[in-house]
This record gives sequence, C-alpha cells and structure tokens, in this order.
Amino acid sequence: MSRHPGASPARAPGALQIPAVQAGLKQSANPANTLNPRQFRKIAKIIEAQTGIKMPDSKLHLIEGRLWRRMRDGGFASLNDYCEHISSGLADADTMTDFINAVTTNKTDFFREPAHFDYLSEEILPAFHAGGHSRMRCWSAAASTGMEAYTLAMMLDDFRERHGDFDYRILATDIDTDVLEQARKGVYPAASLDPIPQGLRRRYVRLANNPARKEGRIVPELRSRISFARLNLMDDAYPVGDPMDVIFARNVLIYFDKLTQAKVISRLCDRLHVGGHLILGHSESIAGLDLPLKTVAHTVFRKL
Repeated sequence: MSRHPGASPARAPGALQIPAVQAGLKQSANPANTLNPRQFRKIAKIIEAQTGIKMPDSKLHLIEGRLWRRMRDGGFASLNDYCEHISSGLADADTMTDFINAVTTNKTDFFREPAHFDYLSEEILPAFHAGGHSRMRCWSAAASTGMEAYTLAMMLDDFRERHGDFDYRILATDIDTDVLEQARKGVYPAASLDPIPQGLRRRYVRLANNPARKEGRIVPELRSRISFARLNLMDDAYPVGDPMDVIFARNVLIYFDKLTQAKVISRLCDRLHVGGHLILGHSESIAGLDLPLKTVAHTVFRKL
C-alpha cells in the first residue's frame, strides 16, 4: 500500500513534499489556507473511507502540508475551497485519485525485512519446485515504488537460472498511481540500491552511463516479469486472476483498524492457493482471526 494500502501496504500507501510544505507555510497567515480541526476530521473520514487509513488529530499539519500542492495544481483559491470540493462528493475521479495519492504514505526499500526473502529462497521455492510445480504466481499487494516487487523478482529469477524448468510472474499493486508510474520505470537513486547484494546488483541493475545522474535502472528482462496495476485493498473483491502462490502484504495492515485488518487478510487469503504463503510485515499479526492459515515462520503463513 504501498500502498496501502494499497495497502501496501505494504507500504504502505505519497511522501511529504517539502517544497509544498514550505510554500504552504508562507500562506499559513491566511486562515483559508489552514485546516481547522472540524475540517480535518471531515477529510480524515474521507481518507479512512477511501483507503482504510486512520488519521489521528496529530496528523493535521502533515495532511495540510500535503494538500497545499494539490490545491494549487487544481486551481483552487484556498485550501478551504479545495477541501470543501473534496468533501462535497462532486470531485471527479481524477481529482479524487490525486487526493488519495497525496495523503498515502510510501515507505519501502530493496530487501526490506530480509528474513522474508531468506525464507522464500531457502524454504518456499525449493519446496514448491520439489512438489512438481514449475510456474509461480506472486503478488506484491502494497507495492509502492516497486522495490519490493523487484526484490521478489530478483530472488525468483535467480532461482529460475538454477532451475531451467521454473518460471514466474509477479503482480504488483498499490492504491497510489504516482508511485506505480515510478515503479513501472524501474529507475531508482543509486543510494537506494545499496541493500541489493552485489552479485544480484550486477545482474539486475544497470547504472546510468553518466555517473553524475547517480541512478540505476532495473534490467528490462526483470521489468517484463512484473505487471503493475492500481488496486485498493478496501475494495470488496480483488480481481487478480487465478489464485496466487505467494502474497506479500507487508506493512500496510498497521494503518488499518482491527476490523479492516480482518477483512483485508480474509480477502487476501481467498486469493491464495491451498499450500500458498501469505507474508505480512514483522509488526503485523493474524492473532485472533479465524482463517485457514498456519504460521510457518515469523509473520509467514501457509494456507491450509
């Protein structure tokens, strides 16, 4: 969600735009360009209804800062006018998508929580292959900017190179269309590539020819294995095609209340093959939920 949530997430779901905040601070003397607690609660209810993300009062200034740029880009005279438009129910789909993109959070890294990828390569993949299966479908359900999906692809492709009869495809979804566009490009700052083991980095990342650009791009062979699409984990159904063998839904449930967490995990479980694996973030849990899942490692679950 990321992205999230959609979720992702994962992720979970746009980073704080510092220039927008600074610009907004210059306007803060105008009451029409600030959110009062009543307005914030209206906006927070819309955010929760649309994304499942709960926004406590302590997030007022964070959300205020994120919405200033959307206000200016949309041609609204003030932040109050923009928020009234969002609250009115008259905003078109593009405006609402931009609004959701602004208020979601996208924290992700390559090889984040690496124990999950160790378990994938040491336990899940060998058992899957030994069971006579040759094609794996995986889903990064709060993909954010794509770092998790590309990490997953590196692990699967490395296994494929050592087992010629193995193939794979990855679906990567998020609620935020801005981060999905970045993910499709597969271009990242050089510093963000540091967690990728050197051997995998040499095979799957191409650094810019001009060192001054300080960035790298995921190789096209890996990018072609991943389909990126918008999906909201708050939806009643997840149209992802055939059941998955592995679902990563990490660090997105933490943004939801308990009831929403239960609904999302249940829907994810419905999209998983019997014997498939659901992987959550290290601080997330399915304790107390009646689901056909067995814990096989820390925050790794197998469907019964």
